[in-house]
Formats: sequence, C-alpha cells, structure tokens
Amino acid sequence: MSGTRAPIRGRGLGTAVAALAVASILAGGVAAQVPTADYQIGPKDLLEIRVQEIPEMNVERRVQDNGSIDLPLLGQVPVTGSTPLDLRDRLAALLTAKYVNSAYVTVNVKEYANRPIVILGGVVRPGSLNLAGRWTLQQAILNAGGLAQGAGRRILILRTADNGLTDRLEVNADELFVRLNPIWNVPIYPGDVVNVGIRQEVSVYFLGEFKTTGAVKVMSDEKLTLLTMVARVGGLTERASKGSLRIKRTDAEGKAVEIRANYGRILAGKDPDIPLQPDDVVIAKESVF
Repeated sequence: MSGTRAPIRGRGLGTAVAALAVASILAGGVAAQVPTADYQIGPKDLLEIRVQEIPEMNVERRVQDNGSIDLPLLGQVPVTGSTPLDLRDRLAALLTAKYVNSAYVTVNVKEYANRPIVILGGVVRPGSLNLAGRWTLQQAILNAGGLAQGAGRRILILRTADNGLTDRLEVNADELFVRLNPIWNVPIYPGDVVNVGIRQEVSVYFLGEFKTTGAVKVMSDEKLTLLTMVARVGGLTERASKGSLRIKRTDAEGKAVEIRANYGRILAGKDPDIPLQPDDVVIAKESVF
C-alpha cells in the first residue's frame, strides 16, 4: 500500500500553528507518509515488500539495473515503470494464483533514486539532487554546498500534492542552522522544490505626511508591513489623515494597484496589518479637519 503526499501548508500561519504542523509531519502521522502514489519505480530504488500471509516474502530489495528484483518464491520480477500500487496488485495476483487463497501485499519505496529534488536560490550549488534514503531539509541544503554568502532567512519548500495542488512551507534559516531547532528540520521528499531566499537591498517609498519621506532601504528578508515601516520613518505627522493611507504598487502583470488602509484602525488592532512589497509607494494625505 503506497503512501500519500505530505501536505506542508504553512504560509500565513502563525509561528505556533506552523510549528504544530511541522511537528505533525515529524511525528510520522498520515501527513508524513512518503509521496509514492504516482511514482514510477526505477533502477536503484529500494523497495520494502510485506505479505501478511507469507512471512518469507517480507523483504527489502533494491531494483537492479535491468529493472527487476529477486523475490522469494517468485524469482525475478520486472518492476521498472510500475507504481507501488501497480506492483502491489501484480504481486498479490501472482501469489494468489500459486500459493494462497488471498494475498495481502504492501509495497513502499524506502529510497528514491529517480525523482530528484530541486534546490534554488541562496545555496552554493543550486540544481537537482537525487535522493538516496530519507533526507531532511538541512541535509538537502548541505548536499547543495550549504548556504551561500548572501542567503536570506526565508526558505520555501514547494510540494505538489496528490490532488495536483501545490503546498508550501516557509522555514526560518536561523532556526535551522543557527539555533538548530529540530522542529524545522522537516523531511524532504522526491519532487520537492526548495528555494532559499537571497538577501538584497530593496526600497519602500513614503510620500506626504510622514515624519520622514523618501526611499527607505531595507533587506528583502525583513518583515515588511505597514506598521513596521511607518514606525521606521518615525510615524505620521500631526496633520496626517490616519484613516486614508494609500499603498501603490505594480503587480506581476505590470498593472497599477492601489490599496487603501486605515492606519488608525490597524494601529488599534481593529484591522489586520498590511504586508508591503519592495518598491511600494505609501502615501499619507493631510487631514481636512
């Protein structure tokens, strides 16, 4: 019986909630099962086979270069190109035909050799890595040469789930490599994409009734929100209208976007803080009263 992809939703979660999600993955629950449902077995993969009715069939076998494995009772069995579910059904049929009335078979891939992970961004050797055994995030990054100079704090893991949707989890590099917090050293599975952020200087612009106006330079991995950035420029002037801030930006398609914000309500905790992006322009008008 094959496993399902491990969901890793984490973007937008608070630290505590995200930590609980990661803890669930590490605990080995349903979410932590290896994603094998659509994986096609290939040479060098390590398979774990269990047959409830025939204990001598409970073996681990590495797929040979010719695409087969040698099994008790059955001899050489071709497996390359089969999914674990396909192989399970085929083995059950072979054993039922010759040895038992009904065979309950499970097939799991314990080591993957044919579905690489991809590591991008702030590592010494970005590119593809083939999995041999079970890897963690820290092991994957170290096998890519480690963090490069200028690597940011944000590490993003993207994983395509069985339903075709992409799950994502953000990990703090300081928690992983400086504080060595094991809860963030999550498992990495075949097909995962790991993107290590790169620190670079970006600007947010403030115009109008702020105590400091102009470009404010920050590092790209800093927390950019309306509250934190307005605090950085010293706040609003006494003449400013707190209820009508405007944030202007250009979206991914090059279209102009304007976001209106009530700074007074955000400051009071009545409205959520607004994330800012590099090159945003924040405008505060003078109050008419």
